[in-house]
Amino acid sequence: MAHTIRVLSPVGESRIQAIPALPLPSLAGKTIGFIDNRKTNFDHLVRMLGQALTERHGVAHIIHRQKAHAAVPAPPEVLAEMARTCDLVITGSGD
Repeated sequence: MAHTIRVLSPVGESRIQAIPALPLPSLAGKTIGFIDNRKTNFDHLVRMLGQALTERHGVAHIIHRQKAHAAVPAPPEVLAEMARTCDLVITGSGD
């Protein structure tokens, strides 16, 4: 007597739909701020990104501020400065 095993796949169907990207506004002449949580290497990343944004996209100014350490929020005066002076703010960590 032959037995059969029925195998079911847990993988669902994937439907990929292309969505056209929206054009990004120009960064030319803008001020970009970075809030650094002081993890290893984020300062290097900021330097490289800042240089690339300046050279490739015409960013006028880069502002780099550091938090005391990763476990605390940025001080209110740093947030206020960034809100007042920056067109875009990037926060992040290294490692």
